[in-house]
Amino acid sequence: MSLFLLLKLFLGLSIVGIAVYLLTPRRYESADSVANSYDEWTDDGILEFYWGEHIHLGHYGNPPRRKEFLKSKIDFVHEMVKWGGLEKLPKGTTLIDVGCGIGGSSRILAKDYGFDVTGVTISPQQVARAQELTPEGVDAKFKVDDALALSFPDASFDIVWSVEAGPHMPDKAQFARELLRVLKPGGILVVADWNQRDDRQVPLNFWEKPVMQQLLDQWAHPKFSSIEGFSELLEATGMVEGTVTTGDWTQETLPAWLDSIWQGIARPQGLVKFGVSGFIKSLREVPTLILMRIAFGAGLCRFGMFKAERADVLPAANSAAAVGAAAKI
Repeated sequence: MSLFLLLKLFLGLSIVGIAVYLLTPRRYESADSVANSYDEWTDDGILEFYWGEHIHLGHYGNPPRRKEFLKSKIDFVHEMVKWGGLEKLPKGTTLIDVGCGIGGSSRILAKDYGFDVTGVTISPQQVARAQELTPEGVDAKFKVDDALALSFPDASFDIVWSVEAGPHMPDKAQFARELLRVLKPGGILVVADWNQRDDRQVPLNFWEKPVMQQLLDQWAHPKFSSIEGFSELLEATGMVEGTVTTGDWTQETLPAWLDSIWQGIARPQGLVKFGVSGFIKSLREVPTLILMRIAFGAGLCRFGMFKAERADVLPAANSAAAVGAAAKI
């Protein structure tokens, strides 16, 4: 076959691939659409094979340095512990991991820090896999739960921990309230999340709007909050002692987007393990990963960090005005 024909074939396949990608979005419809997406990824094992037990970005330092992809994810957990000041807390400290995935972070928090960990996710298959991966003696348990209506009583945990779950939440104000509601007075909330630039300050321009829409449509995200907006929502609950501390880890996590694509090249055994259908399913995610890298690299998106201490007040102390103001953000 001539080079010209190969180029035509490649171009034709690319056009077909882009058309399929755009015409078959996985838009957020309800909590079930999120649960079903994660159930499917957990069932076939592709996400775990390439992303490991930690279904979140890695930490590469600042300035970023080359690092093995799966190790960077473990490092992320330890860096988040340090950022939140959690390493100072005693063994037996109770922690809820909201949006725990298959429990990678939960197991590190239990094994390396001695925390009594409860991981929750909306995906039954993730819970089952997390339980399979957790050895005897590791104080981490898992259950299906809804982050917008957690089944735990008020003031149940010393630490509330959440990584990259927020974009799946349609009601960010309710998410903020639930995170703080289950936290004990004096307890620590530590959240890491994908965020959009605050468009109240700098509106999205002509190219940013369609990029952001694809990031929402392709991975069942109803909307992104901004770092500023979500910190305001947390404070508006009336349950934060003082103010929320925020950070921006965009540079620390930026290499992970392209590293995740590289896994498909560096680990070709995945093609044998999952076959052609698995290869096509993985390939379908590449445009979204590239768009994520563009968005975070160009400042459209930011990787937000949030830390807060729970005030010694009851959730019912929220004023109607505060809740109403939060709902508008």
